[in-house]
Amino acid sequence: MANKTKFIFVTGGVLSGVGKGITAASVGSVLAAKGFKVNIQKCDPYLNMDAGTLNPGEHGEVFVTDDGAETDLDIGHYERFLDKNLTGRSSLMAGYILNKVLNAEREGKYLGKTVQIIPHVITEIQKHIIDTGKDFDIHIVEIGGTVGDYEGLHFMEAIRQMKRIAGPKNVLYIHVVFLPFMETTEEVKTKPAQNSVSDLKRLGITPDIIMARADRPVTEPLIEKISLYCDVEPEAIIPLTTVPSIYEVPLIIEKHKGSQLILEKFGLKGRKTDLKDWVLLNKKIVQKKPKVKIGLVAKYLTNKDTYMSVIESLKSACWANNVDPEIVWINSEDLEKGDLSLLGEVSGILIPGGFGKRGVEGKILASKYARENNVPYLGLCLGMQVATIDFSRNVCGLRGANSTEFNSKALCPVIYTMPGQRGIKKKGGTMRLGAYPCVIKKESKSFNLYNKFWRGKETKGSDLLINERHRHRFEFNMKYSKDLEKRGFLIAGTSPDKKLVEIVEVPEHPFFVGVQFHPEFKSRPGSPHPLFLGFIKAIVKQNKNR
Repeated sequence: MANKTKFIFVTGGVLSGVGKGITAASVGSVLAAKGFKVNIQKCDPYLNMDAGTLNPGEHGEVFVTDDGAETDLDIGHYERFLDKNLTGRSSLMAGYILNKVLNAEREGKYLGKTVQIIPHVITEIQKHIIDTGKDFDIHIVEIGGTVGDYEGLHFMEAIRQMKRIAGPKNVLYIHVVFLPFMETTEEVKTKPAQNSVSDLKRLGITPDIIMARADRPVTEPLIEKISLYCDVEPEAIIPLTTVPSIYEVPLIIEKHKGSQLILEKFGLKGRKTDLKDWVLLNKKIVQKKPKVKIGLVAKYLTNKDTYMSVIESLKSACWANNVDPEIVWINSEDLEKGDLSLLGEVSGILIPGGFGKRGVEGKILASKYARENNVPYLGLCLGMQVATIDFSRNVCGLRGANSTEFNSKALCPVIYTMPGQRGIKKKGGTMRLGAYPCVIKKESKSFNLYNKFWRGKETKGSDLLINERHRHRFEFNMKYSKDLEKRGFLIAGTSPDKKLVEIVEVPEHPFFVGVQFHPEFKSRPGSPHPLFLGFIKAIVKQNKNR
């Protein structure tokens, strides 16, 4: 094969949620720090076309890329750790592959052959992996699920064959296992990990490196035992014990010479690893700092991964402001019952994105509380829309103000269905998705924040042009813009043609900003998003003045 890309395949065993995504992202960051051009990809066994219609309460957030792909949340980890924007090709689901194969069959592209998992589905997976890794030095591929899952067998077979296709010196397998701790005997047990490696070998894959996740110290005798029973050299077994921050994992991998193991296997030579930014970040994380209470008003509370990028963005912005976040989860449905006491206990209120009518009146109440009590407020997507509804109802006196998402017959539809979205029946992949331009007015808080922390592109009118990622179906209704602006509602950012509202503010408030886009998708641990930085800075300032 002409392609000289080296492939690293990351699998997991014992249980789900073992940390394959963080491991893959950390390996990528360490290799990138050695000067290699690294790309990364997630293969999920779900029969969905993409992550767009998955329940966030079960699967966590849907992460959106610049090109509008709705992906698994691990793509967010990849972007944050590699500090690069990925594309939709970095998220591959079984449904996409099967759909492609079946469409090809209907078009007669298989020339009458019987269409089978092997070779047709397997080959399509391999083509996608090879094409996504093209022009990169190293391409990392995480396989979702756990070894032994029937639904993931076609992916496992595909990566097994990659050793023959790409050549044995161009393929490396990393297996992430979990070592449970038995309270009764006070022992860390290796048997589940041994069984997991055994299952992997039955599929024809022998791991080159084992990453051993554990909540307790992984001692040398445990490493020797894993080495003996799994036939992997002791130095190729890297203990990954639970640490205060996921951003410490790259340093742990490098401490155990993980990058050296990989480069020796590939016959590559890299420059000296430059992890100083990771070292400085982790020093900042562990420093003793005052805490700030941030109320996150939401409704998907069964799975905190639903707001993964929001949480990571808050953390990064807090660390940059020399404070630690104390996130108070506030169920918006509880606010609807009239108990607003939790809002009085926090120093800032953030309302993230969401869909559907459930709990939305509680979010409107939270926006009203923040606005009237000078509590710093940041509204993301739906958070911007409920702020608009609140202001329309409670400042402008538009009692029938609402979104047509929640009331299709609203008297004052200040938020309404975009003209291009009306009548759409297919839900998957049909929203306004991906990066779109926004022009920010010079007199706004947002302009100052972007101008200070990120360099935007100036337009002719000395405003600022930025690009942010979207995932929504409803928009601010420009019909009501003049009424709101007369009462002090600043439309701070719009699309270049001024037809769509992107940012709203209440200027006389210490910090009251709502955005139609999702800034959390572009925030990085070493480069927090300006809006999150401004939000936290306003909270810190308020706390000092009390």
